[in-house]
Amino acid sequence: MQQSVDGPAIVVIMGVSGAGKTTIGQHLAKRLCWRFEEGDKLHPPANVARMKSGQPLTDADRAPWLTAIAEVINGWRSRGECGVITCSALKHSYRRIIIDDRRDVRLAYLEGSRELIAERLAARQGHFATEPPGPDEHPIIIRIDRPIEEIAERIAGVLLSSARSPRGTGSKMRGTA
Repeated sequence: MQQSVDGPAIVVIMGVSGAGKTTIGQHLAKRLCWRFEEGDKLHPPANVARMKSGQPLTDADRAPWLTAIAEVINGWRSRGECGVITCSALKHSYRRIIIDDRRDVRLAYLEGSRELIAERLAARQGHFATEPPGPDEHPIIIRIDRPIEEIAERIAGVLLSSARSPRGTGSKMRGTA
């Protein structure tokens, strides 16, 4: 049974490559019985080809991908569905496209030390740093140096407790989970 909240119904799991967005997003969606979407699967074929060839994407390259993520979110919202979607959401400008003023959409920012991320990305190349979300974005900030189940449970706890208070009030809304 889908766990219902009065507040945020959609969570964007964000962070750099290697932070565990997909794994944590899947666990969180399962924990809450919400829909799950892997944001990277929404990249247009041209972006996938560029990334496979080692070419970094430009903001213009990312625009259709970010629009596709926003469309998934809007679809869930229009159908009254709760969901978890992954997206690196590297820049504030990207997050404005996918979240904007949608008060029922929250960010869960997976934050890790350079050493931990470097360890996870030892075999990868060409990834970018993230511009961390600011207080105006009301993120849930979670350290990734914990077990996956604990991370998902902490995010779920913030989501479920924040449903009892309006967005943007109190430190719980931005607080670290």
